[in-house]
Amino acid sequence: MAPDVVEDDSLSAARVRAAALGCPAIEPRVGAALRFLATVLRARAVVEIGTGTGVSALYLLRGMVPDGVLTSIDIAPELQAEAKRALRGAGIAPGRTRLIMGRALDVLPRLTDGGYDLLFVDAARADYAAYHDEAVRLLRPGGVLAFADGAGLPELVRGVYADDRLVPLVITDGMLAAAKV
Repeated sequence: MAPDVVEDDSLSAARVRAAALGCPAIEPRVGAALRFLATVLRARAVVEIGTGTGVSALYLLRGMVPDGVLTSIDIAPELQAEAKRALRGAGIAPGRTRLIMGRALDVLPRLTDGGYDLLFVDAARADYAAYHDEAVRLLRPGGVLAFADGAGLPELVRGVYADDRLVPLVITDGMLAAAKV
């Protein structure tokens, strides 16, 4: 059995703010999985759908290459303000993040085809199937799509497993991930 993930002050503060705002944050084990994926991929360009208060952004950025850029999309201005606060508090340079306010399905079509190493989804579960389609377009070959709690959505799992452009795997705490062929 793996030891518990210990979070530093920056992550703990972002998690406390998430709880205070009623915004569920990813579990530490999911964060560790995201950091691992970003590290293995040597991720330079990552898209996150669902900024929240910055918990997942901190994990992703800690796994990305030092000059990598995280693009994070959320519809809630108060959450993005908290995420900016968390990122500043963790010493993340402003040029390493692009926080975009808006509905992901409106923003994603404007992003570069094949330009991303990793796309993480933790928002609007009703739109997960549509995010799947957009992610395949946005990811480079070998890039990874990861859904928080995606394994709990049978229709999504069936769709990802049936997609011959992806190699899927259910990983920690029900996270569904897939590599683009």
